[in-house]
Amino acid sequence: MQMQTNERIVRDFLDAWAHLDADEVCAYFTDDIVYHNMPGPPVAGREAVERRIRAFLSTWTETRWDVLNVLADGDLVIAERVDRTVAGEKRVDLPCVGVFEMRDGKIAVWRDYFDLGTYQRAMA
Repeated sequence: MQMQTNERIVRDFLDAWAHLDADEVCAYFTDDIVYHNMPGPPVAGREAVERRIRAFLSTWTETRWDVLNVLADGDLVIAERVDRTVAGEKRVDLPCVGVFEMRDGKIAVWRDYFDLGTYQRAMA
């Protein structure tokens, strides 16, 4: 069933972040991925998105993304989660909702909604 397949792919993608390996994380994307971290402008194309992810991971020493709820319908997967990240001595538990549009078993569009202030205060 397609819905379960896409849900499993997104769950595996979210779990992959714990390895802090940009190559592993980016393997889930289509070449024309669009990533929109809602507090900022969207980033398009796998190379540009990979640069963004490498920038995030360059300061992180640990991360675990706990999935609270998932809704999946065809090529759309929505995951409510708490991203628990450590960067050096700083820690943040960031409530977040990710919206994923899938194509042929890969993430083609990824939008994350969260409060930027929560992240900035914790990492300041």
